[in-house]
Amino acid sequence: MQREFITEQAKETQKLGQLLAGEILRTKFTQAAVICLSGELGAGKTTFTQGLLKGLKVKGPYTSPTFVIMKQYKKNIYHLDAYRVTAEDILNLGWEELIADKNNILIVEWADRIKKIIPRNSIWIKFGWLDENKRKISFLSA
Repeated sequence: MQREFITEQAKETQKLGQLLAGEILRTKFTQAAVICLSGELGAGKTTFTQGLLKGLKVKGPYTSPTFVIMKQYKKNIYHLDAYRVTAEDILNLGWEELIADKNNILIVEWADRIKKIIPRNSIWIKFGWLDENKRKISFLSA
């Protein structure tokens, strides 16, 4: 099943992230909740993540971990950026332990670059440009 949303402003994209945060907080997981974000540069991944982190009650500022690869918020919320790394690099950061803990929430930008290590039942969200201001955000089934 696929659900698509069109947003025209950053606040709308952030609101979608906040709505997903509410769903994540209400759901019981058997392993970490892994949210996989994919799409072109500037398509809304970080903006969505800002709303998601706000909805998870994380204090800002929220910036993409492009150069540090992984940021840890609170004790169990992690934000990864796989744009400049390989799956092997992410594994070396303790990926297996992170995804094994059902209390962890992992947000992975550029997840398609490390798809081979992403757990099967992860949440996949694809971001695309429709025009200068419009984004299409698609929630995909695993």
